[in-house]
Amino acid sequence: MEHSRWKLTRERKLIEGFTESAEIEEERQEHRLSMALAKVVYDRRVELGLSQTELAARTGLTQGKISRIEGSDSVPTLPLLAKLAKGLDASLNIAIDVDDARVTLSAHRAA
Repeated sequence: MEHSRWKLTRERKLIEGFTESAEIEEERQEHRLSMALAKVVYDRRVELGLSQTELAARTGLTQGKISRIEGSDSVPTLPLLAKLAKGLDASLNIAIDVDDARVTLSAHRAA
């Protein structure tokens, strides 16, 4: 099924009152948070003009680990997040609330 058809199907289900189980919604929230982290890491790396290999060298991680983070295929630990923030010369901010989670990077200096 192409993406646009999937989106329309999901919207129709929501309009018709379809609700997903709590487990599915929790998984979706976890995936959204992982994707938000992936996006801010990728955007900041590109802003700095770094390759994944260069960011890996700055953080002490492997290029493969950077790739998994940017592909939201990894759940990083707090120490790893600290290394990422340092390597990206930014503060990593994660705000988690009951129904919302946001991830932002605040640059220490202009790229």
